[in-house]
Amino acid sequence: MRVRFLSRNEHKIAEASTILKSVGVELVAVHLPLDELQSDDVQAIVRNKTLRAFRLLGQPVFVEQTCLFLTELNGFPGGLTQVFWDTLQKERVARLFGGGSVTAKTQIGYCNGQQIFHFEGAIDGTIAPEPRGDDSFQWDCVFIPQGHDQTFAEMGEKKNEISMRKRALDAFAAHLEGSGHD
Repeated sequence: MRVRFLSRNEHKIAEASTILKSVGVELVAVHLPLDELQSDDVQAIVRNKTLRAFRLLGQPVFVEQTCLFLTELNGFPGGLTQVFWDTLQKERVARLFGGGSVTAKTQIGYCNGQQIFHFEGAIDGTIAPEPRGDDSFQWDCVFIPQGHDQTFAEMGEKKNEISMRKRALDAFAAHLEGSGHD
């Protein structure tokens, strides 16, 4: 089965492709310029992006949104994670929030032309006191998943076995298998 994925982020495309391939789903990356709604309501962002992507393509498509929810900031930045990260960058995030609790969540929106489905995966962790590992995939270099001593960036492919994206993609794949590939 082939499924379209709207994303310009090569890291997300590679990770999603690897995870979905293991359940027999071939990912087709779609690169469309689509401005993202700026909101702290992640589900609203995903719904908006999913509907707009479907309208542009006219074919079933999924999108994803991955966010950080810092306990110390009552769940902020949530849907504003990209703006937060772009503003503070890795050193400042580590310095200000190192050792603090955080939840990373991925929400997937899938539109089959008749309705939108939502899937979520989450993993708890802490912010590293200093960035560690490759910093090319944004905050992976400061996120230490609970029960581990490495950042996502230091884990390499092992991240794909435990990540919030893996959990959301597993739920999405189960939906596709159970619904006859709508």
